[in-house]
Amino acid sequence: MIRVLGLDVSKSSVSACLLTEKPIQPRQFYYECPFRCLSANSAGIKQLLELKPDIAIMEPTGTNYSKIWGTHLARAGVEVRLVGHKELRSYRQHHLALPDKDDDADALALACYYFDYYQEPRRFVQIRDLTIVRIRELVLRLAHLNRVQSPIVNRIRQDLAWQFPEVAHSQSRRSNESDRVPLLWGWLSRERQSKRYDLLYSQTVGLGINDTVRYHAERLCNLQREECAIEEELNQLLADARFEPYLKVFHKFGFGQRISAILISQIYPLSGFLAEDGKPEVKIRKGRNSKKPTKRHLSLRRFQKALGVAPSLEASGDIKKAKIVGGSDLCRIALWQWVFTRIEVKRSRLKNDIGETLGEKLDTEKAAGRPVKLVRMKIAAIATRLLFRELVKVLE
Repeated sequence: MIRVLGLDVSKSSVSACLLTEKPIQPRQFYYECPFRCLSANSAGIKQLLELKPDIAIMEPTGTNYSKIWGTHLARAGVEVRLVGHKELRSYRQHHLALPDKDDDADALALACYYFDYYQEPRRFVQIRDLTIVRIRELVLRLAHLNRVQSPIVNRIRQDLAWQFPEVAHSQSRRSNESDRVPLLWGWLSRERQSKRYDLLYSQTVGLGINDTVRYHAERLCNLQREECAIEEELNQLLADARFEPYLKVFHKFGFGQRISAILISQIYPLSGFLAEDGKPEVKIRKGRNSKKPTKRHLSLRRFQKALGVAPSLEASGDIKKAKIVGGSDLCRIALWQWVFTRIEVKRSRLKNDIGETLGEKLDTEKAAGRPVKLVRMKIAAIATRLLFRELVKVLE
């Protein structure tokens, strides 16, 4: 008899529902089930493990709240599976007809979900190994650090506009030396020396640098050092031999370290998108409008969906529109930025068939007067199709 534990994770606790079989009447069972609320402390973890589950089902609630529960369960030899938020919501409402959403209802729905779909692996979020999990944590941390730095940089520049206007809009980037912070921020925090900035400051028309700017510059230097440490760890993780063919393809697309890490964290292994025979899954179905046999590239669709560039069609009466729902926001933003910097800017355009193909399509779309934001996302979607085909080719 298998013991399935549904866990709905909150900030500092979980609602737990242990089942050995799916209840015949889930709605009635909801009012009778002995749900447990376990706190995120040593007593809560002990009570969790005392339930002796064989399988635990959770939602992928970020990398923070669910991490402690998933890690302790995995260490105890419990299989952990994840169910997407959208899938769980639909299942709870339409299949179980449970009351309004609450933590206990979600815990029960998660446990029931396993009994209905345990033989369909695609119904669950892909389980990533520890290396992929760590890469994902690091790219999310880099994205966070980028968001944190922007308002600090803006505040410094606004203050420098009247304290030291000659350098208020100077670009300061990290050098190739991993232990060196950007020169301007290092000079402002008195961490680095610069004769050029010393000379400019001696002749400035500004009112003088105050301690607030120096404190902000010191914060930026610390954040930059943290970025360096993360990038160094990412380099070591990406050196894994399993990623070599992926990185080889990424190089053809001109993806840098950060976008490569983001993509690896989302699409590895590629086999998760393919059919059981290891080939792209393609089915022929009758077209809704044409009524003719039409190819459906299911593996490609799943791949693009994971990267956040697959539009979903919404139609009501005479109104039809497509919008992107689901997928990785981080991937979508990274691909949009890549199109903007490596395809749209002609002097930076890739000097290969990929750059030429995408560049020509982008130029044609812009010349036709289409909205530039829409054009960039369209080119990103085309790029992911090319990327999928190149990965399939190199991994055959």
